[in-house]
Amino acid sequence: MSRLMQRFATAPAPPVAARELTAVSADGSRLHVEVHGPDGAPAVVLAHGWTCSTRFWAAQIRELAADHRVIAYDQRGHGRTPAVGEAVAGAGAVAGYGYGTEALADDLEAVLAAALAPGERAVLAGHSMGGMTLMAAASRPGFAEHAAAALLCSTGSSRLVAESLVVPMRAGAFRTRLTRAILGSRAPLGPVTPVSRRILRYATMGPGTAPERVAECARIVHACPRRTRVAWAHVLAGLDLDSGVREMRLPTAVVAGTADRLTPIVHARALAASLPECTGLVELAGTGHMTPVEAPEVVTAEIRKLVDAYLGREAAAGQGSRTAREAAAQQDSGTAREAAAQQDSGTAREAAARPDSRTAREIPAAREPRTVREAAARPGTPTTQEEKA
Repeated sequence: MSRLMQRFATAPAPPVAARELTAVSADGSRLHVEVHGPDGAPAVVLAHGWTCSTRFWAAQIRELAADHRVIAYDQRGHGRTPAVGEAVAGAGAVAGYGYGTEALADDLEAVLAAALAPGERAVLAGHSMGGMTLMAAASRPGFAEHAAAALLCSTGSSRLVAESLVVPMRAGAFRTRLTRAILGSRAPLGPVTPVSRRILRYATMGPGTAPERVAECARIVHACPRRTRVAWAHVLAGLDLDSGVREMRLPTAVVAGTADRLTPIVHARALAASLPECTGLVELAGTGHMTPVEAPEVVTAEIRKLVDAYLGREAAAGQGSRTAREAAAQQDSGTAREAAAQQDSGTAREAAARPDSRTAREIPAAREPRTVREAAARPGTPTTQEEKA
């Protein structure tokens, strides 16, 4: 076996999930969800892109799961999430497939509800179609409830086919038609071969990407069912989520490669300019479309920054709020005790100042009349020790 083949053969195995869940989407689709890392740790939710799966996030899961709860799921038709039947085709779906931007949003809401506690917040990261998933769900209540911050990797909101540089020719209607035909082709990808790896690297990765990373991406992409690949290609060709970008009213970072042919850097720059609260744009020189695999350290670091800045801040705010509530409760308790003490003291003073008051009268009234009556009724009976003597 050649040294190159040995490198491909010894690629790390995918991380093993601590738990697996099934999220049920609005149309009944069942989504495979993995949870990695310790319970109670800050939560990160990962949404992969077109033709990929949870395996695409292997590097991020390995690094983050030590001190984060990492939730990754397979988009419908990808990985271990089954394809959608014709019976569940709904709003925003491609006819006969049940895929569309509304389905992306439904699925993300279902995953968040299944994997997070009510009100629990997380950092959400989406690559390519996963980033589009975040844009599609930005106006949803489930997104607002659970999203503390977001990371958009190598993605765009519209004009994906028109802006694509996969076909090396001048922009125009002919290039757009040719690109649409290539990306939506029904031809099977077949097994991973040296030729298919070169094609994949040209279309989706930077020219200097390490061979083992190209091979790993090829294994993931070639495992995607043809029906799923074609269905989502049609969705992406007509994508328009510009309004969704404006709805992302939360801290959002953008990462993109300058050598991305599938979603060129112009998309990332447009997102950074349109997001209501963009925290920064990271442009990776010479990196292609597969940023989490090509530059895993950078993507992981950006996720950590968002967790530290926004989940950490919320935790501190929650602790501060709890401390303030406890202090207020103690203050209220102390105030109540002081008020009670003052009331008792005031009552006693009033009683002493007004001997004819009811309090003062009741004490002798309860004793003296009885003593007088007893003495009158029994004149020979002493009522005090002196009388006995």
